[in-house]
Amino acid sequence: MKGNENNHNEGRENGREGKEQLRLPEGRLRVGITHGDYNGVGYEVILKMLDDQRMLELCIPIVYGSAKIAQFYRKGLELTGPQWVQVADASQARTDAVSIVNVIDKDAQVNPGQESPEAGQAALAALEAAVTDLKSGVIDVLVTAPINKHSMQSDTFRFPGHTEYLAASSEIEGAKPLMILFSDTMRVALATTHLPVTKLSEALTIDLILDKLQAFNLSLTKDFSIVKPRIAVLALNPHAGEEGLLGSEEQQVIIPAIEQAREAGIHAFGPYAADGFFGNGLYKKFDGILAMYHDQGLAPFKALAMNAGVNFTAGLEFVRTSPDHGTAADIAGKGIASPDSMRQALYAALDIYRSRANHDEMTSSPLPKLYHDRSRDN
Repeated sequence: MKGNENNHNEGRENGREGKEQLRLPEGRLRVGITHGDYNGVGYEVILKMLDDQRMLELCIPIVYGSAKIAQFYRKGLELTGPQWVQVADASQARTDAVSIVNVIDKDAQVNPGQESPEAGQAALAALEAAVTDLKSGVIDVLVTAPINKHSMQSDTFRFPGHTEYLAASSEIEGAKPLMILFSDTMRVALATTHLPVTKLSEALTIDLILDKLQAFNLSLTKDFSIVKPRIAVLALNPHAGEEGLLGSEEQQVIIPAIEQAREAGIHAFGPYAADGFFGNGLYKKFDGILAMYHDQGLAPFKALAMNAGVNFTAGLEFVRTSPDHGTAADIAGKGIASPDSMRQALYAALDIYRSRANHDEMTSSPLPKLYHDRSRDN
């Protein structure tokens, strides 16, 4: 195993250049994990997730946070798993322990369940450090613990959430990230993300929905290894608008977008009224579901897959996942938070990275087209 690790590290000497083709390293992947809001359940689910020696056989975990805060939460959890060690930066991560990179210069006042600007800034510091390392190739994938979006707002962070921040951090010109939440039973993408309901109608356009369908189709193919995915599109209005009686968005926007997607070779179907779609179990018949807005897709998703769901940001040059829950202030510090979703997020990051690498390898050098030049026949 040591020889594999050396090969893995040698590939990092070229920094970003070594990640362009997402070549699968021979050793374990380096997983950057941000601590999120330290007054939430972030540390608890991270600690519980990594309290298993077998995790070190899967990856090299690197937590961006605070060693002191980690110890604060660790005391009451009676954990017996791998050793945690503090390192100066991610490039010095240990392969036989959980490494933690301090992003907080001063002692923090931890108050579980309470919102504070200090906790928000600590979450931002972890995110900035991890994204910098991710883009430079020091870590391979990113898993983020939940943040308090309000407490993170500052002169340097004016984003509704992780998704928008990561889009701004991308080196892809005009990057259009797609929020996908998935589990073993379904994959839900959002046409709009953190947008007030009053602005939905004006935000939904044919081009927007078509862009989301194209991005979703590509992600299902490349990130999830699904050939010719079937995508269901949800309606915006009750009963899919009842042919204009309850709203015109289906007739004027959603259906034309679906038709254009089909012309482009995407297997898109709908629009389906959301209540009947989930109530009748139609979601089981599709590889992906495009919801028009946040709660339309995530309310049924979390009801069906709360502890096993993963939030994935598609459409970027790097892989980022997170649990499908928030900071859970009501149970923070009580030792009862489930690490299942966080664990699935880590597994998913590894799987998606490898799926992309395999896809790139299979499609990078197609065989030349062979043809018969009849003009040269005798």
